[in-house]
Amino acid sequence: MKSQKNINLGKVNILIFFLFLTLCYGLIADETRYEGKFIELKVLDKVSSKNYKIKIKIGEEKLFKNISIKPLKCKNSEFDDDPEIIAYLQVKDLKNTKNDEVFVFNGWTFSSSPSINTFDHPVYDLWLTKCV
Repeated sequence: MKSQKNINLGKVNILIFFLFLTLCYGLIADETRYEGKFIELKVLDKVSSKNYKIKIKIGEEKLFKNISIKPLKCKNSEFDDDPEIIAYLQVKDLKNTKNDEVFVFNGWTFSSSPSINTFDHPVYDLWLTKCV
């Protein structure tokens, strides 16, 4: 009789364990749903006053005139009423022959508030527009 109780207790423990794994997988899958594979940036050339839209795959480096842009991650907000798009970017100035700075910009940028972490370049301005 005692072994039957142990077997039933073991079945309950295994069931609880699989339920826990299912819940954890659901949370992880839900989190990755908001991450994108491409970003879209609006680039302003301050000298010519022209706007450009560029689309870059996450993890790939894109050369745009004299700068190199590499997005490492982007994410859309979970809320539809006030959407927020964030992206982690690394930007290099290719004309800078002095290698005292590796990146002109290396950090998170926000679509709704680009002034929080500003991209400061004498020729170009960048704005994050989409994370797809």
